Amino acid sequence: MTAPREVERTAAGEVIATRLTVNGTPVELALPSRVTLADALRDRLGLTGTHIGCEHGVCGMCTVLADGEAVRSCLMLACQADGAEITTVEGLGSPADLHPLQESFGRQHALQCGFCTPGFLLSAYDLLDHDPEVSREDLPAELSGVICRCTGYRNIVAAVAAVADAYRPGDGPRLPPPRGRAPRVLPAPEHSPITSPGAAPLPSPAPDSAEQAAGHPDEIIIPSGEPTAVVELTRQIPVDVPAVAAILADMHVLARCLPGAELTAELGDDWYEGRARVTLGPVRLSFTGIAQVAERSERCLRVLAQGGDPASGQAQADITLTVTADDAGTSLSAGARLFLTGRIASFGRSLSGDVAAQMCTEFAAAIERAATGRQPEAARPAGGLRLLAAVLRRRLRTLLARPRGSPARH
Repeated sequence: MTAPREVERTAAGEVIATRLTVNGTPVELALPSRVTLADALRDRLGLTGTHIGCEHGVCGMCTVLADGEAVRSCLMLACQADGAEITTVEGLGSPADLHPLQESFGRQHALQCGFCTPGFLLSAYDLLDHDPEVSREDLPAELSGVICRCTGYRNIVAAVAAVADAYRPGDGPRLPPPRGRAPRVLPAPEHSPITSPGAAPLPSPAPDSAEQAAGHPDEIIIPSGEPTAVVELTRQIPVDVPAVAAILADMHVLARCLPGAELTAELGDDWYEGRARVTLGPVRLSFTGIAQVAERSERCLRVLAQGGDPASGQAQADITLTVTADDAGTSLSAGARLFLTGRIASFGRSLSGDVAAQMCTEFAAAIERAATGRQPEAARPAGGLRLLAAVLRRRLRTLLARPRGSPARH
């Protein structure tokens, strides 16, 4: 692989220019130094065919080619690949001109759920390109670096063997190179500067005068798809509704009730700037972003928020708080829909939901303390061993409450 250019030592969140040729298209990205190649391909270039599984280099789902060599893109920082030629599964073939490996996977019914397919295709290409005489008997071991969750190895091996037989060295044809590598515009999200062939680097779009004056965008757009996690809870608070409603009306107090969160600036028109810190064992996240009060009434508050951690990804949230009177005083209902991208999304829906649920539980408890006259604690990182222990207790209670003999859900 092409040696990366020499650079000075950079901080974890420092943004640096990274130049790649991806499926034949030269691009330049402005990325924090700790962003992995997998996240750069998926989140910054929209090439979601590169799948992320274990993030430990074990499952092989994230395999791509870097200068013709198979690499685990979850273990390689994007800046390490600076100057390299990257081929993803999108560059192996196109819908109108499939690569022989892709055609063989279809004929041999080797696709199944498809999660492992990109890793297998690029690993198989790398194998046949470097060892075209590989025997069928050796294929299971040679392909064992990619894990098939559907246990469809028999058909996968058959698909690769068929291509190996068709392109044996000798008088026959050679294995075709990747076919989808014609230069083209990549579907880069707006937040990531990208240079297409022959073009100058795109500057960040300048805000209009109204946005400059307000210091915030026109709106926060929450994705319409399925959330990464959904949390709903209700808590009884032994005070009357006006006392709880007063907390919901004060965004500074409300922010202090959310573990690890604090407001850093008021942007006007019910827009706020802030940050939130979360730790879960060795994982430490520090998000900065903005929040908008989308709906406000005497007994209901809806807040939209978005932010990101330079090394870990992006988060968006749609949070609704509602208070109603009951016999015990006030019933506080909290609901949150969370959308995560990047490394934080790889925790999985189950763990993300557990962490979010525990944070909402602590949030509601802090609102109760504030409504009953006790000051919320100063902002400190949410989590640590306390949050991890609470998540484990939640999972243990769920297991103990499951009827004996019922299957676990994954």
